[in-house]
Amino acid sequence: MNLSDLEGIGPVRLETLRAVGITSLRDLLFTLPVRYEDHSTLSPCTVKTPGLVLVSGSFAESLKTSFFHGISRTQGTLSDQSGKLPVCWYNETWIAKQIQPGQTVRLYGRLSIKDGRRVLQNPRIITDSGWIPVYHSLKGFPAKSFRKLIEQALSHLEDCCPETLPSSFRLKNRLCELNFALREAHFPSSMLNLEIARRRLSYEKILLYLIYVSISGKARNTAHPFGIQPSGTDSYWSALPFTPTGAQRKVLNDIAADLSRRQAMARLIQGDVGSGKTAVAFGAIYLAFIAGFQASMMAPTEILASQHYNNACLILEPLGIHCRLLTGSTKAAERKRILQELLDGSCNAVFGTHALISKDVSYHHLGLVITDEQHRFGVNQRTALQEKGVEENLFNPHVLVMSATPIPRSLALILYGDLDISVIDELPAGRKPVRTRLVPEHKRQDMYLFLKDEIRKGNQAYIVCPAVEDSESTENLRSAKSVYESLTAGILKDLRIGLVWGGQKGEEKDRILRDFSDGLYDILVSTTVIEVGINNPNASIMIIENAERFGLSQLHQLRGRVGRGSRESWCFLLSESSEKLDILCRSNDGFMISQKDLELRGPGDLLGTRQSGDAGILAMLSGNSKLLEEVSRTVKKLHKDAGETDTLRQLESYARLYFEQSGHSMALS
Repeated sequence: MNLSDLEGIGPVRLETLRAVGITSLRDLLFTLPVRYEDHSTLSPCTVKTPGLVLVSGSFAESLKTSFFHGISRTQGTLSDQSGKLPVCWYNETWIAKQIQPGQTVRLYGRLSIKDGRRVLQNPRIITDSGWIPVYHSLKGFPAKSFRKLIEQALSHLEDCCPETLPSSFRLKNRLCELNFALREAHFPSSMLNLEIARRRLSYEKILLYLIYVSISGKARNTAHPFGIQPSGTDSYWSALPFTPTGAQRKVLNDIAADLSRRQAMARLIQGDVGSGKTAVAFGAIYLAFIAGFQASMMAPTEILASQHYNNACLILEPLGIHCRLLTGSTKAAERKRILQELLDGSCNAVFGTHALISKDVSYHHLGLVITDEQHRFGVNQRTALQEKGVEENLFNPHVLVMSATPIPRSLALILYGDLDISVIDELPAGRKPVRTRLVPEHKRQDMYLFLKDEIRKGNQAYIVCPAVEDSESTENLRSAKSVYESLTAGILKDLRIGLVWGGQKGEEKDRILRDFSDGLYDILVSTTVIEVGINNPNASIMIIENAERFGLSQLHQLRGRVGRGSRESWCFLLSESSEKLDILCRSNDGFMISQKDLELRGPGDLLGTRQSGDAGILAMLSGNSKLLEEVSRTVKKLHKDAGETDTLRQLESYARLYFEQSGHSMALS
């Protein structure tokens, strides 16, 4: 049965599903909920515990709406037999017509307590019951419509999702059957069954990942050894206008040692925001250059690739290294010149995006490939870049990958089992920590006034929202488009405000980001598209809406977009106090924060990334930080125990099929 055979799927919706990687019933069934809502357990109107609650009652009077600086507030008092509960909706004036006086309604929303006063904020009217799955919002798919689609697909579960793990292996490792796991993961009959289902699905994904990593890392390829003098790294550092940290020196020395061997380097550089990873990567490019090799550096976005190229022109060009930039926006004539320079060797280092792995890109003598923001790339993309440097099916380029997302070393060793790991755990002297503060809703206007004062001083600001636009499944979230509209018509209407999100056309998005960097906007309202690779030293304020919806590590990444210049910088988290957010307010240490994130939420949410389509390798760990270690021990036993050879070969075959033929990503994305 095909997707198009499902009721309610026309050509437009079919294309929407395909755009996010859902091309079959199996893909649809592996598009798991991101969370669940309890629509059965009622709380009395006198409830005093903050958090998500379901209440039932009626309003004695019509809801009243007022306006302040362009923000609407609709409010009333809900009553039941236990007492009363104040309720308010921001920027949802339509709710006043939907709820009539005396009408019994069930409301689901977040209860906040401010200065001892309780209020239920932006609740939704609930008509169903039970544990309700909440999926990623998809344009053209209301939440109820998507749930009905999943229900249809589940009726064909046995045909499209046969069991994948040997029964003996499942029993030994206490794993339920796949069909049970998928049914319970979508529509749990109990929280216990949901835990059993998620454990099975998570276990299998991690198992395949670790097995494939072990296959990939069994043997390192042969490479040309670089003839590097002991003073090679010293000559590079002495040519720069700043003094490197001890950590930067150590990591570049590790790289130099790797490059001197006949075994191809495969090294990951981890470093916190602002730790100087790029300077180390440029040092590796310098070492390749003096050894007579070309280098290629791939970034996930044109903005980041352009920033690397511009920095290379300042740092590497004076050292005699001819650098070029190749992206999807490169004009045809310019592209032709760059391809010729790469082929004849006159271009020593090229910076770019996925354009670097196009079929028509060839190199004269590629000896080093670098990928930045490693978690944004899949293994196939990384491999495609490496293969550009393979000579005579024998010599491979050295490989360096970088990540600005701090990961606890114990976790990194498991996830990047095919890579050696270097950590830059020291920040340059003089870098000011960003001051981080929680801002409850009733302090929003004060924050905006402070923001206006800072912009008058010549500073700029980001405002990050968890959603692009309002939808049924994101009613409690402030979207980028709604925030942009309210600010441009309200308290900040006299300022220059830009809007950017991931789904914009590439040229428009890049133009807005460049204009912000050039000072043409005072404020940039965005989604997490600005999480990595955006460098604007003039931006000193980061405001994050619904901060409770992001992971600690992702919040730390967003905070890292400010504080990149010499001025004092601020990060405002719009949310109520919580253990997670209090950690961020107390510390700027990315590795400590990532460790806390691992403890609080588990590796599945460590990067704060969740995607549609077949879930990412760690997207379903859901706080169980011990599961990764358990599966890792299982894989080691499979390799050591001769009696498990058949099972291991079967799982290796499945892992190859999953990653190589199905096009899944080995990256943390």
